[in-house]
Amino acid sequence: MIRFFALFALGASLFGNAMADADRPVLVELFANQNCPACPKAHRTMKQIEAERDDVFILTWTVNYWDYLGEPDPMAMPAAKDRQMAYTDRLSLRAPYTPQSFYDGAKECPGTRKRDIRRNISKRMKLRQTEIPDLNWDAEAQELTLNGATEDALQVTVVEYLSGEANATQMVNPVTKIETHTPWTGGEAAYPIACETTCAALLHQEGIGEVLAVLPLN
Repeated sequence: MIRFFALFALGASLFGNAMADADRPVLVELFANQNCPACPKAHRTMKQIEAERDDVFILTWTVNYWDYLGEPDPMAMPAAKDRQMAYTDRLSLRAPYTPQSFYDGAKECPGTRKRDIRRNISKRMKLRQTEIPDLNWDAEAQELTLNGATEDALQVTVVEYLSGEANATQMVNPVTKIETHTPWTGGEAAYPIACETTCAALLHQEGIGEVLAVLPLN
């Protein structure tokens, strides 16, 4: 079994075994646009959070609804707006905005407020489930497997993002592509994955639901 790279500790893993909270990072998602005046500050904030913590995994989604304010953002994706709207509706928020950040799809705050960001991360670490299905990545076979049991339907979403030298933006892990697989209700499932850049798998409740785990596919 391939160990969860940087996110899951070396001893973590068969389904049914409790995982230490520190071994399962919180997924932090920032929604932004280049025409948003406050977004550069949010990008700097996320870089700082990423540098100072090892219990988070950050993705940046570029929405398209501010494109009318200037040049269309080349990183904008309709899927980013859809994802933000789904979170906003599920959490009964008034409206989406930028820069807005979500934590495992269950908490939110402006992406510039470090105190609120740290508070949300801490809350998610305390509230997350202690057991999850076994999610594994076989790099040689380029296959993701999911095995175990679940009371509610879950889904795997694979996101491609820019990182390292390939990321010429000021954003942390900007998303470039997304693919959501069919709902999973238990047993064993295998997903062939072909990544053009860098990918991560999100295990979450059905639809754009609460995120249970994130696994980089390196």
